[in-house]
Parts: sequence; structure tokens; C-alpha cells
Amino acid sequence: MAGLGQRLELRQGQGLVITPQLQQAIKLLQLSNLELDAFVEAELERNPLLAREDGEPGETPDAPAEAAEVSDRAEMSFEDGRNAEASDAVDAGADDVYGDAAPGERTSDRMAETSQPLGDWSAVGRGGSVEGDEDLFERALKREKSLAEHLAEQASMAGFTPAEHAVALALIDGVDDGGYLRAALGEIAERLGWDHERVESVLFRCQGFEPTGVMARSVPECLSLQLRERDRFDPAMAALLDNLDLLAKRDMGALRRACGVDDEDLAEMIAELKALTPRPGAAFGGEPSQTVVPDVFVRPDPAGGWRVELNADTLPRLLVDKRYHAVVAGSAKSDQDKTFVAECAAQAAWLVKSLDQRAKTILKVASEIVRQQDAFLAFGVECLRPLNLKTVAEAIGMHESTVSRVTSNKYLATPRGVFEMKFFFTSAIASTDGAGSHSAEAVRHRIKQLVEGETAEEAVLSDDRIVEILKEAGIDIARRTVAKYREALRIPSSVERRRMLRAG
Repeated sequence: MAGLGQRLELRQGQGLVITPQLQQAIKLLQLSNLELDAFVEAELERNPLLAREDGEPGETPDAPAEAAEVSDRAEMSFEDGRNAEASDAVDAGADDVYGDAAPGERTSDRMAETSQPLGDWSAVGRGGSVEGDEDLFERALKREKSLAEHLAEQASMAGFTPAEHAVALALIDGVDDGGYLRAALGEIAERLGWDHERVESVLFRCQGFEPTGVMARSVPECLSLQLRERDRFDPAMAALLDNLDLLAKRDMGALRRACGVDDEDLAEMIAELKALTPRPGAAFGGEPSQTVVPDVFVRPDPAGGWRVELNADTLPRLLVDKRYHAVVAGSAKSDQDKTFVAECAAQAAWLVKSLDQRAKTILKVASEIVRQQDAFLAFGVECLRPLNLKTVAEAIGMHESTVSRVTSNKYLATPRGVFEMKFFFTSAIASTDGAGSHSAEAVRHRIKQLVEGETAEEAVLSDDRIVEILKEAGIDIARRTVAKYREALRIPSSVERRRMLRAG
């Protein structure tokens, strides 16, 4: 039997040390400009050595200070579709968050020595806390889904082409809290470069989303959508909806004549209207609507291509008040006071530096997105390319998780409207020759077209036959994927479609 004993061993290994500063640098990336402003305000109240550049309390006009902010004219330009040189290189002190670390260098070696967290992240709201990403997940579960999020989820599964999906998202942006569409179809069509009739056809499909009656343009249209679902929309009910003003005046005689019904039928019709929901979107909660402030402006370059510029109004302008630091450091007597002043100075310098790197990272990611989707900006949604996080990350030399955080809650103001950065990322299906890829939404649209072309029982296509047709067209797709897309489009199986055609 082997004996038990104690012994000492030395082992050497490599590991990544996640300091509190690194955790908060990661969280800074995913904050929206509103959340970032709230966080900065909290830091200004907590750290006496931080001050705004515009001369808020704590800063004297002639005080020497260190500032590290992105210039008002920080920009990247694209000429003839080629990416210009990146702006400034990412500072080495934050490369672990915003880029790749230098070989043989540990994260903890290049962060500030203090381990004191930067303020209370609970004040930031949805931005997160130093407790970890689990808090973000829990808050996401507790937060009630908004109507826009609910509609966007349905749009992603509706089998739209990439162009139709882009139009659907633009329509959803124009829906108010009650569920009504307030945006003008003509304005959306002009902005996205589409025909008015095609935009209207996308709207008709979106009006089939839940809750029933959503995305209507008027109260009668909202009620008619709900009545159609109940199979209770007939000429008499249509006449009643056209004369709701008479119902409001309680002019029952005029209503009977307009609808061509007797008193009993009219009473039943009015009772049916009362059972409907005039504000279908009111059942959804979520956060109060806020005006979207773009983080990046994309403008045509007079020399050709596009010019990408940061929105200077969303960039916090912080600096470290070195004169005030010298005063409080000189008056500190106890070791505890000296430690506090040193920690405040280190944290202030680190925050100013991190905000600068955050802005530069947003600019790099936005510039690459514009380079990839320049055809969309020039010609409209029909030219929206398949794009994923990996493509952007490899192009700018960053990790996919960094790109994912940067594109969350960040908006681009373009000549075609204001879009969230994630809007430009669409899934793709590889081509058979390996030379390119096809958007998943475009493949679903192709499947739908093939099924709609079935005019006779013998022309019904099985899933295997659809796979063959798509591969002949250069689309490499599996049978189970075709079945999944067909079910998402609510298309019956080939057997059921054959029976339907047989039955006439």
C-alpha cells in the first residue's frame, strides 16, 4: 500500500491574468454612447482628479493636464473601394482589449498596477457590472422584450431576401409604441433605393406578424387585420370600419344604412369591434424610446468613395488635472491618503487612455464595414453583401469578440439612413466552386420561387431535387438545410403540396 505524504513542487506555465481594468475596458466597448455618458458622469463624481475639457469644476483654466481624446476630424477615407491606411496604431497599453498582445507579454504587465475597480458599474444601467457577464445575462432575462425586438426576431425568420429584410427592419424602426407604422413608405423607398410597390409588399408580409394588427397605418386597418385573422371581415364590417366617425357619434341610424344591416346585426358587429385591440403594441414593455444618436458619420467623399468620421459629440472629453493632483498629493499626510491619491491618478490616466482606444476601435470597425458594404451605400439594399464578424475581425487584426462588442448599440449615419452596425452582418452559404458565397436570405427566396413555380402535380419538387437545382446554380447546400428553410417559409412538404394540387 502506497504511503501518503506531502511534498513541494515548482511548475511553470503561461496564463492570461484578467485584471479589473481589463474587465472594464472590455465592457467599455459594448456601452452605447448614452450608457458611456452615464458612466463618465459617475467617474467624474467619484474621482477628483478627472475633469472635462470644457472647464468643469476641478480644472483651472491654465492647469497643465494630459488629454487623450480622438480629434474632431478623426476619419478614414475610402477611394475607389480600397481601404485607406488605418488611422493611428492602437496604443500598446490596451492592445489586449482592442488588438493583439505583443509576443511574450502578459496582460497584467501592461495594465495599471492598481487593482481598484473604476467606480460602480451598477450606475451604468445595461452596460454591466464588475461582477461579470453573468449579470448582463440575468438582466437580459429580467428585462421585458420590446415590440421592436419582437418584430425584428420575426423578420429574421420570415424568409426575406437580404434586400427585403433590410426594408422590413426600416419599417420596424418606424413603428410606435402602440404598434402603428408612422413612417412614410415613399420616404423609406427613396432612402433605400427601392420601388414603392415592393416596399408595400414587404409591409403586407410584416402585417402578418404577431401581435395581430401590428404595423397598421390607421385604426381601421389595424382592426381589419384582426378581423381577417378571425375570418370576420365582410363587406358589412368593412363599411363599419369606414364609418367609425358615425360610431363615435353613436349615429346608429346612419350606421345601419351604411352597413346595410338591421339593429341586431349592427349590435353584434359593434360587440366584435369592442373585443379587438386598437393598440396591439401596448402589450409590450421594454425601455422607453430614446433618440438614436449615431456614433459614426458616413459621407460621400468629393474625391470618390466614402469618408468615415466619428461623431465628436458622443466622445467624452476627459483629462487628468495635474495641478490639482500636485496640490492634493502634497497635502496628503497619512499613507492611506497617499494611496488614495495615487490610485485616483492611475485610474484617471487609464480611463482617459481607454476612452481614446475605444473611439479608435469603433472607427476602425466602422471603416471596414463601410468598405465591405460600399455597394449598399451606392446602389441600395439589393447590393447588401453577406458579411460576418470573422471577416471584419481578420481585416482589421482584432478578435471576433471585440468586433461583436463594438457593433453592439453603435449606429452609423449614412446617406441611406441611420443603421445599427449589426444591420450590415448577414449570413452566407458557400458556393460550389468556392469562389464566393450566397446570402442565406437569398437562398430562402430562391427556394420559395422554385415552389411557387410548381403548376402541376408532376412538377412538384422534392427537397432532394431542390438541392440538385441549387447546386447546379452554384449553391452548396445540404438537404436538411433546405428542409429547415422550407419549414421557416411555412411551405408544406412535397407530399402535401402534391395532394393540394391533386385536390385542385
